[in-house]
Amino acid sequence: MRSRLTIAFIAFIFLSSAVLPESEFRQTAEAGRFGGTLRIRSFSGGNFRVDLDPAGNADDFLIHQIYDGLVALDKDLNVVPALAEYWVISEQGKKFTFYLRRGVKFHHGREVEAEDVRFTLERLIGKETKSNHYQYFVGRVVGAEEFREGKADHVEGFRVLDSRTFEISWTHPYINALYLLSADFCRVLPRDLVLDQGKGFFKKPSGTGPFKFAHWLRSPRLDIVGVRLERNGSYFGKKPYLQAIEFSPHYTLDHFLDGAIHIMPYLSSRLANTDCQVLERENFSTAYLAMSCDRPPLDRPEVRRAVAAAIDKSEIAKAAFRLDMIPRVTNNFIPAKLPGFFPADEKPGSDLEEARRLLAASGFPAETDFGVLSLYFEAPRDDEADKIFRVLKESLAGLGIKLRLKFFRSAEELRIAGEPGLVFFTWRMDFPAPENIVFPLFTSSSPLNRKMARYSNPELDELAVRAEAKESWSERIALYQTIEGILNRDLPAIPLFSRHERFALQPYVRGILMPPLGSFYLDGKEIWLNR
Repeated sequence: MRSRLTIAFIAFIFLSSAVLPESEFRQTAEAGRFGGTLRIRSFSGGNFRVDLDPAGNADDFLIHQIYDGLVALDKDLNVVPALAEYWVISEQGKKFTFYLRRGVKFHHGREVEAEDVRFTLERLIGKETKSNHYQYFVGRVVGAEEFREGKADHVEGFRVLDSRTFEISWTHPYINALYLLSADFCRVLPRDLVLDQGKGFFKKPSGTGPFKFAHWLRSPRLDIVGVRLERNGSYFGKKPYLQAIEFSPHYTLDHFLDGAIHIMPYLSSRLANTDCQVLERENFSTAYLAMSCDRPPLDRPEVRRAVAAAIDKSEIAKAAFRLDMIPRVTNNFIPAKLPGFFPADEKPGSDLEEARRLLAASGFPAETDFGVLSLYFEAPRDDEADKIFRVLKESLAGLGIKLRLKFFRSAEELRIAGEPGLVFFTWRMDFPAPENIVFPLFTSSSPLNRKMARYSNPELDELAVRAEAKESWSERIALYQTIEGILNRDLPAIPLFSRHERFALQPYVRGILMPPLGSFYLDGKEIWLNR
């Protein structure tokens, strides 16, 4: 059914636009050309998400094109101005004052004001949004906790000084504040439209980005299968070359081979016989195996270390191999790509002798029936989950540990499961700072940690608070390195592999710079078609 629907859909959206022949690929310094529609197959695959809410689960690539934040990151992960033309940080580092650019307008024509910034950030903190991003502000911004609990109408630390000036007061010096504000979930929304339209706003959103929402792409049955964005000719920054971007998970390999689409994940070996360009880059995405640290027998660090010793990460990486997402074994909790962090020493495959020694030391002789552990993967079921399950099942059988395969649709299901288990998950960083690993995954107050690993270590919590307030870069990194040492000792989770993205693009596509945070952050305004 899906293939027939997709073919009909492609015919439908291309009726009025002929596909031009491919030109010979030449890498030149030629200036960019304006015009053309770029068609991209979704990088994440699966069903298309029609809710384009930066605070929700929308595709980050689309969020990056439609909206802007106060600040942004360049290709070298430096913080650069966006909606804020400049900012001033107080001597104590507890107050950030942002001065908005003049004349920047939302796609529907109204000028951006400081009230929009306050509304956007307060929306992240409010319970009605049902976003876990509140955890980055509660406890850090003055009055954020009171606002979340309904004890205040506004966050005290978010102040509108005038229509173009916005101020944030932090409870303590917060050095990584600008990295946080560069995250996609901090993209600024028009207060009046969101209040008036509610969730309906995100079905036809208005941002300030280089591309604006045009219309949904639909199948002949009128199912939404993608989206069309069009050039924002009034964009305050560099104007896009492209006239439009069409984005859908329903584009296929045949559409790429026929030249009907221009960029797609490297999904097939058939692409090796074409003249397509291939880009590969590691992104800040790591796969982990979390362990339920509050439930016997995994509540003992020695048992968790035994589990880690028994598994062979290289075999798990082989099981997870895909042409478009190549796994590389890692022993780092905090990605070594971040400044100040380095690849941990490689460890050989499984070490059953050491695993058995650790189990025996913790009161579990090797011949003891360890019981059954649940191994959870996020639904829906796929080949990768089945392959990784088989590898782990075989690895842990040598310890007398039996596994059963289960799937979850939300992390809340893990919290209420009430049984010891392992959770395979991938964490893709929202912003390039070690706290974006430590805080959401391993601090005891984190909502995600409370549902998955349920790990608690007061020493780690205290170090994490101290680290984010350090003004000295070297002192801050040293604290996070100490935190990583604690994680290696306690092993609330096992880092398994990082992911290297690969995707194919037609030989005449220009202006592609693979962002350090991955393909989700491709800058659409730099891309152009050389034909």
